[in-house]
Amino acid sequence: MIRPLTVPPSAAAPRPVSPAPSRARRALRFLAMAACAPYLALKVAWIGGSHLGIPEGSPLLDHRAPMLFANALTVLMDAAVIVLVLLLTRPWGLRTPARLLVPPMWAASGLLVPIMAGFPLTQLVGALGGADSPAPRGGSAEPFLDAWVFGVVYVGFIVQGVALGSLFVLYTRDRWGHLWRGRVRDLPRARRLGGRATAVTAAALALLPAALHLLWATGSATGLNAGRVEERGSDFYVLEYLNVLYLAMAVAGALILAFRWGPGLPVRVPLALAWLGSGAVGCWGGWLVFGSLMSLGDVTKQPTAVMLLTYAVHMIIGTLVAAVGVRFLKERAGSPA
Repeated sequence: MIRPLTVPPSAAAPRPVSPAPSRARRALRFLAMAACAPYLALKVAWIGGSHLGIPEGSPLLDHRAPMLFANALTVLMDAAVIVLVLLLTRPWGLRTPARLLVPPMWAASGLLVPIMAGFPLTQLVGALGGADSPAPRGGSAEPFLDAWVFGVVYVGFIVQGVALGSLFVLYTRDRWGHLWRGRVRDLPRARRLGGRATAVTAAALALLPAALHLLWATGSATGLNAGRVEERGSDFYVLEYLNVLYLAMAVAGALILAFRWGPGLPVRVPLALAWLGSGAVGCWGGWLVFGSLMSLGDVTKQPTAVMLLTYAVHMIIGTLVAAVGVRFLKERAGSPA
């Protein structure tokens, strides 16, 4: 009698289950949705013509059509967070194809991480005596928004990021947790050289934006527009150092996965570095390119060629590092890369 082949329990992928969400997941779901409410309310009010939080003389009031488009787009983006939260906490979410979940979740992570890191750090540096942005030459410019708007919106984004990220970790642990078990030393040798070439390309491309961000963080005005130079304060320098950090995270995660460096590291460490770093670099770079296309007409604040090149290279690096991560996960899952 021939016995059927069996897969050892330790090597088999866990079969997703779809129980009712736990109390913790329900709490995180409520928290994420509640955190979306202030931002959505503000945006809908602005679309309807309200000037809530917009001071008199703000440039936002002079460009109705572009702002209407931008507000509508960002309403859809924040509404997508609610869809993701439901997907991560409802039974049907475990049956959703990865290609429909992972890209929007990666984009959400990439847009939220710089806010989650940047806003608290800039507030801390300011509280410790960091210099505010100086007034532009020729007098003070009217602010875009009232100060309270930034606090409400950014705190909401931070809560969204914490809740959404926690739900995603729990979801991936249930569905794909077997793919990040073990340590780097336990991984088989990479089957193809494509992942290594992609990681090296991303690392080489990162040298340019990393050098520019370091120059800007240390006081150089090379490649910056006049508006950015005049408005530099402690916030600007903190964010530039963080940009270097995101590039380092993305490149480190890609190189570790491709070359199996750091044998003692848990596999989840380079995966997290690649995920968070590539998202912050690629998606935020794309958002800045979009912002440059929505310029409000002030020539001094339009991005220079150097700035646009930096944002574009960010997008390429983020895409390459994400490709390294996808290749790694597909190989470990046993499907062709």
